Amino acid sequence: MKSHVWRPLVVVLAVIAVVLVARKFLVPADFGIGARGYMYGWHRPGNEQQWKEVKVKYKTAAFCKDCHRDKYDEIKESPHRNINCENCHGPALNHPDDPKSLTIDRSRELCARCHTRLPYPNSSRGAMKGIDPKSHNVGLDCVTCHWPHDPRKEGHKR
Repeated sequence: MKSHVWRPLVVVLAVIAVVLVARKFLVPADFGIGARGYMYGWHRPGNEQQWKEVKVKYKTAAFCKDCHRDKYDEIKESPHRNINCENCHGPALNHPDDPKSLTIDRSRELCARCHTRLPYPNSSRGAMKGIDPKSHNVGLDCVTCHWPHDPRKEGHKR
């Protein structure tokens, strides 16, 4: 064969050899060993303890409902029923041990993420009730007029 065939073939074989050697040194020996056989992902028997030591930052609304049942029930009956508590209150990582660790975001920007009117009439996002934040009650937080757990109710009167 001519050299224009051999040279690229040697380069390809060299690249394959480098990848296999690098894989031997970089991939842990227990990767892919498990009940399901060879698998991709983060689970390896050798690092189970590391994962057990990871603190869960977000705990979902189910974590909140034991202590805040009234608010949980209120939001589950409102248009905001699919929004998780931690979207507005922040991660429940240290709560309830440190109640001040939860912040309540009352900013217009938070509400505007979903409620800025978008010109997409054929999408479910376009069907959501929206406002123009540049002209709708500028300078006021949304919670002044709207109750966040159930926006159909009146907000905080100041």
